[in-house]
Amino acid sequence: MKKKKVVVGMSGGVDSSVAAYLLKEQGYEVIGVTMQLWQEENTINDREEGACCGEEAAEDARRVAQALGIPHYVMNFRKEFQKNVVDYFVSEYLKGRTPNPCIACNRYVKWEALLERSLQIGADYIATGHYARVERLSNGRFAVRDCVATRKDQTYALYNLTQFQLSHTLMPVGDYSKEEIREIAQKLHLPVAGKPDSQDICFVPDGDYAGFIERTAPGQAPGAGNFVTEEGKVLGTHRGITHYTIGQRKGLGLSMGHPVFVSRLRPESNEVVISGQDVFGRELVCDRINFMGTEDLKEPRRLWAKVRYAHKGQWCMAQRRAQDEIHAVFEEPVRAITPGQAVVFYEGEYIMAGGTIR
Repeated sequence: MKKKKVVVGMSGGVDSSVAAYLLKEQGYEVIGVTMQLWQEENTINDREEGACCGEEAAEDARRVAQALGIPHYVMNFRKEFQKNVVDYFVSEYLKGRTPNPCIACNRYVKWEALLERSLQIGADYIATGHYARVERLSNGRFAVRDCVATRKDQTYALYNLTQFQLSHTLMPVGDYSKEEIREIAQKLHLPVAGKPDSQDICFVPDGDYAGFIERTAPGQAPGAGNFVTEEGKVLGTHRGITHYTIGQRKGLGLSMGHPVFVSRLRPESNEVVISGQDVFGRELVCDRINFMGTEDLKEPRRLWAKVRYAHKGQWCMAQRRAQDEIHAVFEEPVRAITPGQAVVFYEGEYIMAGGTIR
């Protein structure tokens, strides 16, 4: 019987490196691919930055592939990354929303573009080093399931994958904890066994989102405007709405004598609304829906929901209100529900659906 062929997206990190090893051990024909996403040809990232797609990453992936005895290639996806991730990131911030570029990258680049090219070269699957699992449910649909070690769970950023993409996806790392993955890498003497995890958005390694937007879209970012109360009272001057997000408390430069928080951004008037109370909400509306473990939400359904990557989650009653709209009412107040971020709905260990908070 012919061995199934899988293309592993190798970022030069320990997780994707061990994913390639595990799949080879399972009998797959493994091909390693490192994706060039945004750097110019002459850009070399320092190792400390932990970027997942630079020259340093490609070199680390090549050395791992050599150690594992698998072929390794570098593929250029800069055009797809610019359009679907960077342009989207800048556009959302200019609209006063807080985007999640990793979700866009997963759906449109790491899966859509890589899968298309992998199928063209005869692969049956693509695989990544995400801490998640892909399973087929009793209703016949594919769904992302949380990983064995929930502390490292990365399912939130994968909610937007399609049924076709999931049917051609393997995630072998989801059956292990991070500690176990590092132990495997150390036993194999892989050159990346002790490499630190990447933390920041890869194309903004210094974390200065506003500065990146100003460099990328010169003249488009609104400049200084007013900090105002909900009633419209002017409290001071802000640096531009791209510097702020809902729930932000630090770095406002306001001396009010008590803690204050960003409660709303008004791009149409270039105002940042300030509240004297922390920002909690009980409901949200999301659109750009992707149904995963369920085909639809025809009836109100009690689901577990996360409103950001680091959110532990909260019970809500979710109901579809329109063709592309879900209304969720939470049982307990949730902090900083932020337009532009994703809300992901779970039933048990599986993703049922997700969308963009409106």
